[in-house]
Amino acid sequence: MLVSAIILGVLSSFHCIGMCGPIAFVLPVDREHKMKATYQTVLYHLGRLLAYSSIGLLFGLLGKGLYLAGFQQRLSILIGILMILIILFPVRIFNKFNFSQTIYKTVGKIKASLGLYLKQKSNKAIFSIGFFNGLLPCGMVYMALVGAVATSEFYLGALYMFVFGLGTIPMMTVAIYARNIFSLSFRSKIQKAIPVFVVIIGLLFILRGLGLGIPYVSPKDVKLEVQSVPTDCVVTSLTTHEPLN
Repeated sequence: MLVSAIILGVLSSFHCIGMCGPIAFVLPVDREHKMKATYQTVLYHLGRLLAYSSIGLLFGLLGKGLYLAGFQQRLSILIGILMILIILFPVRIFNKFNFSQTIYKTVGKIKASLGLYLKQKSNKAIFSIGFFNGLLPCGMVYMALVGAVATSEFYLGALYMFVFGLGTIPMMTVAIYARNIFSLSFRSKIQKAIPVFVVIIGLLFILRGLGLGIPYVSPKDVKLEVQSVPTDCVVTSLTTHEPLN
C-alpha cells in the first residue's frame, strides 16, 4: 500500500511542477543564505506534509467506516476500478456533475491566504504557504486520497498521505532552486506517462482486493473464508446388546 503512495507522490511531483510550480518558484526563501534557505524549504515541505496527513486522516476514517460496514478487502477492488475510470473517462464528463462546485468558495479563501503569505518572508509564513499549498485541489492528490480510503484505518490514511507527500519533496525542492532544470518536452512526456502508472496502481489495488493468496501483493481475505467453528457437543453412544447364544 505504502509503495503505491510513494509512486503516486513521485508522479504527482512532475504534475505539480506545472500546477503548483509557480508557488514554489516564488516561495520567499532567503536564497542568499543557504542554511536559512534550507531551513525554510524544510518548513515549506512540513506544511504540505501536515496538510496531506490531516486530509488523509479524515479519509482514513471514512475507509474505517466502510471497513466496519463489511466491505473489507472488496473496498480495494472498488478503489482500483475508480482510479482506472477517472483516468479513462475524459475530464469533461466528470465536470458535468460539478463535483467541486461546493468547495469553490473554500478554494478561493485558500488562494487568498496564499497570496497574503507569499508577500511575507517569515518562517511562519513559509510554513503556512506549504500547508495551504497542500490543501489546493489536485487530481493526483485526489488519487492518493482514494488510496487512503483503502487503508481502512485513520492513522494509516494519515501515513499513506504522509508518504505520498514525501514522494513529492525531491521535485518540489528542485522547483524552488532550479525552476528551469526540466525542458517542456520532458515534462510533457512525464505528463503522458502518469495515466499509465495510475492504471497500473489501480490494477494493483484490484489484485490486492481479490485475495489470491499472493504474499504482499494479494493476501487472502481471511474474513471471507468459510471457517469451521468448533462447538461443544455431547456424543451419545448407542450400544446394542446382541442376545447371547
